[in-house]
Amino acid sequence: MIKHTTKSQRLGWILFLVYLGLLIYLMFFAESLGRDPARREYAYNLELFKEIRRFYRYRHQLGMEAFLLNVFGNVIGFMPCGFFLPVISRGKMRCRSTILLCFGFSLCIETAQLILRVGSFDVDDLLLNTLGGALGYLAYRLVDWWYRRRSGRAEKS
Repeated sequence: MIKHTTKSQRLGWILFLVYLGLLIYLMFFAESLGRDPARREYAYNLELFKEIRRFYRYRHQLGMEAFLLNVFGNVIGFMPCGFFLPVISRGKMRCRSTILLCFGFSLCIETAQLILRVGSFDVDDLLLNTLGGALGYLAYRLVDWWYRRRSGRAEKS
């Protein structure tokens, strides 16, 4: 299997694994993001847009940084997932598959946070993470298109 990988795939795998390590650290161990080992309680939100509205409504008390980190951090945090999945799959992964895998990965992380009592299970995070995966896939398609155009190869899809 390794014999048939391209340089960009190998680089994609390395970057994807580094990304996963960083993501796992941020989601489960970063005390600066509220991952306090002393605070071990179940926390969850099953109402769509509840936390987004709360962060927006109280952005002056919480600080704009907290609002931006909650909303845009979740989107940006999953963009590499949507970008690297097609890279490591040799470009064969389609949009729907990438988005479903990003959603599934996000669901696994949110469920693990609930079970381990680190962070919280939040459907808003599922939505924002999945959106980030979709935007990452879009970025992959744009880079792929630009690369094909630049190298003079016709686009297959």
